Amino acid sequence: MAKNQAAAAETAPPSNKSKQLILICIGLVALLLSAGGLAYALLANKSDSAAAVSQEPVKLPALYQPLEPAFTVNYAHGGRQRYMQASVVLMGRDPEAMAALAEHLPLIRNRLVMLFSSAEFETLMTAEGKEALREKATLAVQDLMEQELGKPVIESVLFTNLVLQ
Repeated sequence: MAKNQAAAAETAPPSNKSKQLILICIGLVALLLSAGGLAYALLANKSDSAAAVSQEPVKLPALYQPLEPAFTVNYAHGGRQRYMQASVVLMGRDPEAMAALAEHLPLIRNRLVMLFSSAEFETLMTAEGKEALREKATLAVQDLMEQELGKPVIESVLFTNLVLQ
């Protein structure tokens, strides 16, 4: 009879405790793998976004170079003498280039006087005409700096005061 019990124990299916132990081990391995995968995905995503941020160019703060004194230009319009007074500021972002620009201020003033005096007084009376003049002034200064320094230097010409009478 002892032989029958030993043979039955060998051929009997494993007990419930061993099945539970195997299932718990499989569950823990699955949990650890999913946690590791999640951690890897989060860290890889963070480093990708950090690399993307570092590849974007850093925008420097704006630097302003006022052109003093204000420009005064006269026009003959409708048989009368008319005037424009414009206070101009140059905006750029590169400190070294803006310092180099300061050496060329007489040349810039000359170019802007010629540009302002060639404008039509009638078109300057509208907001669109003033904006068009500002854009032309920006292009003129950028072209001049491209010739002199090899780069445009400024981003924009700004009118801080514009009086027409």
